[in-house]
Amino acid sequence: MSETQPIHKARRGRIFPENQWTKEQIAKKEAEREAFYQRCKPIFERVKPKYLETHYNWYMTVEPESEDYFIDKDEMTAIQMSRQKHPNAPVFIFRINETGRAGTI
Repeated sequence: MSETQPIHKARRGRIFPENQWTKEQIAKKEAEREAFYQRCKPIFERVKPKYLETHYNWYMTVEPESEDYFIDKDEMTAIQMSRQKHPNAPVFIFRINETGRAGTI
């Protein structure tokens, strides 16, 4: 006698029409992201030379309203440090190196 096994259907990532963004929505979100980056970048550029030699390739989170920044070797720790002081504020993450980016694609 063979046992019947339950049939598991594979869940597939369905895209529902209400979850699709229009080109205008995507463009607006990218523009907001770029504007936020442009507010954070001067703060990063101002303090980067101070940490470039001693904290090379560490992570820096920048909160532009207060101009606070937090540095740690671990990206998630830097984010947690910023969340402790500014729980609801968005932050931008930089890598302390010549470009400010974590890598290239």
